[in-house]
Amino acid sequence: MTYEEYREAEKKRLQINIGHMEKGVTFVDINTAYIGEEVKIGPGTVIGPCVTLEGKTTIGCDCRIMQNTRIADSLIEDHVEIQSSVIIESSVGEGTKVGPFAYMRPNSRVGKNCKVGDFVEIKNSSFGDGSKASHLTYIGDSDVGCDVNLGCGVVFVNYDGTNKYRSTVGDGAFIGCNSNLVSPVTVGDGAYVAAGSTVTEDVEGDALYIARARGVKKQGWVSSKGILKKKKK
Repeated sequence: MTYEEYREAEKKRLQINIGHMEKGVTFVDINTAYIGEEVKIGPGTVIGPCVTLEGKTTIGCDCRIMQNTRIADSLIEDHVEIQSSVIIESSVGEGTKVGPFAYMRPNSRVGKNCKVGDFVEIKNSSFGDGSKASHLTYIGDSDVGCDVNLGCGVVFVNYDGTNKYRSTVGDGAFIGCNSNLVSPVTVGDGAYVAAGSTVTEDVEGDALYIARARGVKKQGWVSSKGILKKKKK
């Protein structure tokens, strides 16, 4: 790209941004927002610095698309807040909060009033209204119902090295921290999976599933092995 071509592209980009601003969109820094020609943005929405909106993306009204977010070919409904996240070929329902540092890969559908928190990745999955995954969770090839809570470190184990499989989590289920759902499995409505469990079979609704070895304490083991660390003077 020549300098003249660069200047022309920058002029066109600024014109696009000004066009959105005239329709009621607020820019934190109009010079650092990168918005494609086909993008639609509703009035009352705030666009932060270093935001990139690409392809056939539609942003609803009164949204907050904050710093360092990239959205491509996706639908974002009204009153959504997205912080420093990437959303590709997916949809986010009204009133949902995404990020910071979340990643929604193609064909992900998040419902209304959800929480997709920091370092949560969703791929080819549905996530029902009111459900929450607040941090450090992978949801792949799965269907999660409404009002589900996924604890920190939950992983949907969808790939066996050859094939990928889907899992289903029913409405109101609670999946404890550091649990693995080895697909394909179904967790029924209102079921609880205890923290640290690896789920390899279906869990009926209203059931508690526990899959972990019982803890064992061996008093004095460290000193008996001669590996006790001496305190520094």
